[in-house]
Amino acid sequence: MASRAPPINVGLIGYGGSAKIFNLPFILPNPDLRVCAFLQRAAAPDPASSPHPPIGTHCTIDFPSATHHRTAEAFFGDEEIELVVICTHEHGEFVRRALESKKHVVVEKAFVNTSKEADDLIQLAREKGKVLTVYQNRRFDSDFLTLQHIVKSGALGEIRDAQMHFDFRMPSWVMGWTQKEYVSGQGMTFGLGTHTVDQALLLFGRPVSVTGFLRSNRGVDSEVDDTFTIILQYGGDQKNLTVTVKTAIVTHMKDNLKFFVRGTEGTYLKFGTDPQEAKAIAAPCQPASDPDYGREDERIWGTLSTTKEFDTKSQTFDEESGLYIGKYPSMLGRYRGLYENVVAAIRGTAELYVKPETSRDGLRILELARESHETRCVVPWS
Repeated sequence: MASRAPPINVGLIGYGGSAKIFNLPFILPNPDLRVCAFLQRAAAPDPASSPHPPIGTHCTIDFPSATHHRTAEAFFGDEEIELVVICTHEHGEFVRRALESKKHVVVEKAFVNTSKEADDLIQLAREKGKVLTVYQNRRFDSDFLTLQHIVKSGALGEIRDAQMHFDFRMPSWVMGWTQKEYVSGQGMTFGLGTHTVDQALLLFGRPVSVTGFLRSNRGVDSEVDDTFTIILQYGGDQKNLTVTVKTAIVTHMKDNLKFFVRGTEGTYLKFGTDPQEAKAIAAPCQPASDPDYGREDERIWGTLSTTKEFDTKSQTFDEESGLYIGKYPSMLGRYRGLYENVVAAIRGTAELYVKPETSRDGLRILELARESHETRCVVPWS
């Protein structure tokens, strides 16, 4: 029997919410990954003045066996680190330094601030022979995995219209956005929009044109958007397809709309949100080991209506409409899957799932949406 390969040593940059909520819970259950180092500029708590520091305040408290680096020079010079996970707002420079230090990289979305910078880093990763990927965890949302399955199964026929939402009722974190002039990388398009744009690219590919409508609805007259609508139009065999990607912060609903997808054979309508983020917020840094971690409440399963007898367990035939209709069970969400794929890609046993080129295309869509908003024109893909 072959022995198991030693785990890949992981170094994380930053020790805020991105590290503790969105990454560590999904790294820690993986026996093929070992957290060995952090770059956290804050000094470790002094035992003399803080004999019992609270959990979650510093990497040395929560991961005493990991190396604590306070400078980028020390961190990137740590030869033990094989995979760098970038969990800060500073992406581009850290990605470059990690690749030049001959380390693989997972970088939080939105990758970087421009598609040009993304291209440069993708080329550098090729030259160094290292895996570079973006933390597009929302590909592993329960509802998106379900939508992918339904679309690929043919239950909806040929898709004609897809509305993909990531709405958020007046989030507290946007209230601190006081800057009035826009700088690339800012706003909700680069925040929540990078998730839904990535989902649209994964399902439908590159569009032939982009139309953008960007708004500030948080009570501040600003060029920095907190609300947006991006319309993607397609060509060729998909010439009749329109995809709308949208986030609105003025949304007074218990369960926000996620997907409204219509095809020649059926419709899928979904409200509510994958539970993994909420569970990670409630227990930061705790391994997402529960097999039901990404299981949705049946109450928010989506409704599938189709001309086909697609799933007899979830659908019943409605004589009045002539459709098979029913709540379609959401698949199990699993953010852990992203890191499992990263391990396989590093070891050469699987193709990288979140390709940086797709995230680069997502950035390009955001740039074209901004151009469309400013020119009030439909902008062709370029």
